[in-house]
Amino acid sequence: MIARDPDLEGALSLTVDEFQLSPIGEADAADLFAHLADPRVVEFMDIDPLTALDQADAIIAWALGLRGVGAGVRWTIRAGSGDFVGTCGFNRLVLERGRRGEIAYDLGPAWWGRGVMARILPVLVAFGFERLSLHRLEAMVTPGNARSCRLLERHGFERDGVLPGYGHWKGRYWDQILYSRVASGPPIH
Repeated sequence: MIARDPDLEGALSLTVDEFQLSPIGEADAADLFAHLADPRVVEFMDIDPLTALDQADAIIAWALGLRGVGAGVRWTIRAGSGDFVGTCGFNRLVLERGRRGEIAYDLGPAWWGRGVMARILPVLVAFGFERLSLHRLEAMVTPGNARSCRLLERHGFERDGVLPGYGHWKGRYWDQILYSRVASGPPIH
C-alpha cells in the first residue's frame, strides 16, 4: 500500500552543479517529446519512441499523478543554459511495509559519457534516504544497458539478480536486472 508522503509537496527543485532538476510539468511537453522520440533514448526503456506530442502529455500526466498521490516524483534535468538534458526520479514509492523506492533516469545522447548521472545520482540517493526516509532504493535495468549497470555499481548499488520475463513491452517479454542499495543505518523515520 502506498501512503501519501508530505515530502513530495512543494517546489521540490534541486540544483546539482550546473544542472537544475524541476518536477516535470506541462511546460516540458515539447522538450520531453523531442527527447523520447529519439530511438537511442528509449532503446532500453519500456516505451517505443514517441510519435505524437499527446504521448508526452500522457507521460507528464502519469508523473503528475504519481506525485499527486505520493507514489513518486519525476524531475526534468536542464543544464544551466536551460537545455533539456533528460529526466530522473522515483517511478514508484512503497512507504508502508517497506520504505523503498525505484530510481530511474534517462539522458539525451548529447549528454552520454559526460558524467551527468554520476553527479545527479548521489543527490537522488540522498533525497531517497534522507528526505523520503526510505530504507531501500531499487533500480531496474534492461539487459544490454551496460552503462547503467556500471553507474549503479559505482554508486553502491548491488546486483540482486535477474527477474526473467519481468515486463512486457515492444511486443515481447523482457528480463530486468534488479539493483538495490540499502540505507547504511536504521531507517530514518
